[in-house]
Amino acid sequence: MDNYSTRRSTNPGLQARSANNAFDAREATIDSVHHAIFSGLNTCREVVSSFLARIEAYNERTNAIITLNPNALKIADHMDEVLAAGNATGSLFCIPILLKDNYDTSDMPTTGGALAMRESQPTEDAPSVAALKREGAIILGKANLHEMALEGISVSSLGGQAINPYDSTRTPGGSSGGTGAAVAASFCVFGTGTDTVNSLRSPASANSLFSIRPTRGLITRTGIIPISVTHDVIGPIARTIKDVAVALTVMCKSGYDPADNATALVPPANRDINYSALPNTQLAGLRLGVLEGFFNHSGNSDPEVAPVNAAMDAWMARLTAHGATLIPINESIYNASAIQAAYDVQRYEYRELMDAYLARPSLSGAHPSTLQDFYARKASKTSAGEFLVLPSQYEYVNTALVSSTANATYHERRLGIQNLTLALANTFASHTLDAIIYPEQKNLVVHLGSASQFGRNGILAALTGSPVVTVPIGFSKESETAPIGVPIGMEILGRPFEEKKLLGIGYAMEKLRKVRRAPVWAREEVDVPEYKEVPIVRPERGDVPGEYPLGTL
Repeated sequence: MDNYSTRRSTNPGLQARSANNAFDAREATIDSVHHAIFSGLNTCREVVSSFLARIEAYNERTNAIITLNPNALKIADHMDEVLAAGNATGSLFCIPILLKDNYDTSDMPTTGGALAMRESQPTEDAPSVAALKREGAIILGKANLHEMALEGISVSSLGGQAINPYDSTRTPGGSSGGTGAAVAASFCVFGTGTDTVNSLRSPASANSLFSIRPTRGLITRTGIIPISVTHDVIGPIARTIKDVAVALTVMCKSGYDPADNATALVPPANRDINYSALPNTQLAGLRLGVLEGFFNHSGNSDPEVAPVNAAMDAWMARLTAHGATLIPINESIYNASAIQAAYDVQRYEYRELMDAYLARPSLSGAHPSTLQDFYARKASKTSAGEFLVLPSQYEYVNTALVSSTANATYHERRLGIQNLTLALANTFASHTLDAIIYPEQKNLVVHLGSASQFGRNGILAALTGSPVVTVPIGFSKESETAPIGVPIGMEILGRPFEEKKLLGIGYAMEKLRKVRRAPVWAREEVDVPEYKEVPIVRPERGDVPGEYPLGTL
């Protein structure tokens, strides 16, 4: 039995104590952790142990975790020594977080959720990870994702199928679905994700969370398993806007990076901003565009669509009642499906970027040498296969393996993206808009085994490089499998480098009405053992739906 057995094991010989004496990790925030440790109520080790206990007790419900950091408790012990000496510094001191498993970490493999990458070991942290560590964050481990971040079902050959904590028959969105499920279940204070088309915003929407897709270039993408230099950004997912803002502030401290030339586009005035100083934004006077083409208005009789429209209608009425002006945007260009079909450039950039990533001297351990080598590890009579591609993605991946940025179609699409970006800027200017709003997904997050995570609206921001804050706006009706309903989220899109304005709008909405609710089972207390070492939690690979055969392309 290999190190990625589907059987969950626990650390033997542990002595449990009452949860009443431990740090309460449920819905914990950066502020609540800092209050506990700086007031002497809890040690950093007790805080970390509380999150580890939740992961050990409940990961089987979500399959959100691929691996835990074996050094997490040692790091916590060191921080307790620093705290005792009066030398604690950093805005994330002793804050337990989880990373999507496409962030390079020098002390854990970075797998992209793929069996073919299970031994791939970076020797350097991604700059964003190094920035988080410098501010005192404790990396608890790595979260499951849709394999190589290529779709939104959040299923992988190494991690298995991640499960939505609100409805066990549904996906948690994606591709950062493991992060979303983990944050919703209070397995960490916040987590990181990546966003190529929807992947920070989809899990936030599907798990009653907040996230930010920052302006392209604001945070370096070096050390992240890549897909597209045009589409890709990285950012945080959290249970509150303030925690998103603090995390964003820290991740931006990686600064200009010559290895990611998009970072050179950040104006000097937009560097070193403290986003955690949230503005006291008033809803009265805001001018918000509503992208009518990003709704399914014909689906009100569809139980998968109607709850989304109802939640958006309720919030739009609420915003109007508090003085915001909503401006319908009906231009035919704003059709998410048409935009993706016409301008998406992932398949032209993916192979070249991955070949460069896999060839880096800083990547050790056994791993494919090229993307072609990665997808050559197919199912056979002697092997089950070492990768997972959804059948709906076969054409995309096969095309990517023979495409490049030299293709004439690629340059045509890049020109189309420029025109789309100009059209969006014109929409903001002609209507004097502060932001644009629309549902993250036209329908509820899809069920397990679905062909794709259809109905999502993330492509506009992905192509134009625009910032987006996602906020929870409600739930569908309760059902047998969803005891408090399925979460629904709204995107708030702004102009480049207007992250602070968007966070202010999101914060005003959060204060106006608390929407976020924890999953029912995640509200339960957990007994916290006195750990001698970090427990081993292994992903459940046996739950991959039969619709997604391994090693098939």
